[in-house]
Amino acid sequence: MCKQAKLKVGIAVLGTVGKAVAKAIDNGIPGVSLTAISARDEQKSADWLATLQRPPKNMSFEEMALACDVIIECAPAAILNDIAIPVLKAGKILIVLSCGALLSRPDLIDLAKEHGAHIHVPTGALLGLDAVIAAAEGSINSVTMVTRKPVEGLLGAPYLADRGINIENATEAIRIFKGTAREAAVGFPANLNVAVALSLAGVGPDKTQLEIWADPELTRNTHRIIVESDAAHLEMCIENIPTENPKTGRITAQSVVAMLRKMGAPLRIGT
Repeated sequence: MCKQAKLKVGIAVLGTVGKAVAKAIDNGIPGVSLTAISARDEQKSADWLATLQRPPKNMSFEEMALACDVIIECAPAAILNDIAIPVLKAGKILIVLSCGALLSRPDLIDLAKEHGAHIHVPTGALLGLDAVIAAAEGSINSVTMVTRKPVEGLLGAPYLADRGINIENATEAIRIFKGTAREAAVGFPANLNVAVALSLAGVGPDKTQLEIWADPELTRNTHRIIVESDAAHLEMCIENIPTENPKTGRITAQSVVAMLRKMGAPLRIGT
């Protein structure tokens, strides 16, 4: 039997999550090789890449789309379009972490369909995503999510800036948002991809209800989710430990690594 060729992986860009995924691939994931990264500061990235056993090449988004089979978007939501279009036109696999940006760009899904490409959204910080996807095969009556985050993890959100809401000196928990996942994706583009992933798995971004609290006593990003369906009552609570970037949990990178490992595995667990 012929040995299956390794999937060539590219990472755009080399931030906190990108570096963690790059290290994991470099340490060895069956069926996967790190072929390229994209970083604007070439010298800084070169110094970091030199610490890897098999340093990949630094490429533009367009070059990476042609050279790789799978491209992982680990970038600010504002540049998802720049990363996604070359990948989708090349008919490749795009793993999207900034899934909130997909809500305003449904044309990217159409582009993937047109060129035979695939967009994957990892589980990320969300517990029970497989169960929500399964429940959606029947009838889901309601999905609600309450997110509580340390204050520093919410600073700089457009929703707060637009409304002049100051949470920097908060001494107690403050509810700063109540609305839909779609509204949250616009107001908190760096914070609530987990809510968008939940909405895409379940009843959609306009029916998924969300509250966001800034809590100065917390050190972890917490999410409580309740799903009522004709198949099951789901109630989930997650406490994610942040990385050095307070907006991102450690499990986000691990979720991407798990997805890559699953792609090349002879046994795959979960929906």
